[in-house]
Amino acid sequence: MNNKREKLLEGIKKTKTREAVLSVLEHAEKPLSAMDICMEIEKTGENIWLSTVYRILELFIKKDIVNKISVMNNEMAVYELNRFIHKHYAVCMDCHKIIPMNNCPMEKFVPKIEDNEFHVIGHNVEVYGICRDCYRKK
Repeated sequence: MNNKREKLLEGIKKTKTREAVLSVLEHAEKPLSAMDICMEIEKTGENIWLSTVYRILELFIKKDIVNKISVMNNEMAVYELNRFIHKHYAVCMDCHKIIPMNNCPMEKFVPKIEDNEFHVIGHNVEVYGICRDCYRKK
């Protein structure tokens, strides 16, 4: 186990299933659903229950190891390793692809909000639309 992973799991009992979930998230190029994580683990020949993946993800969220991204009014959630990078995503309403946005749409608004005697400690922006691929199919 590398030092970075040991630091992430500090204070958490190390189990084979927790290691497997963490490994999938470390290698993921995009946020994944719990089902996606489960299927990736099963590709390695390991058996894991979806409910176990959810329990591990909830623990990792509490420990600030994983970020949960709720999209489409909480109808769907995806998870990513917390790399402590500020991100927002656009979600395709047809194929449900999640596309990272290159900049924060709130950058210009937060200072204006704070001018009104309100201190912003966080925000979440959900952008819905049709991705390029789905738009071309129409």
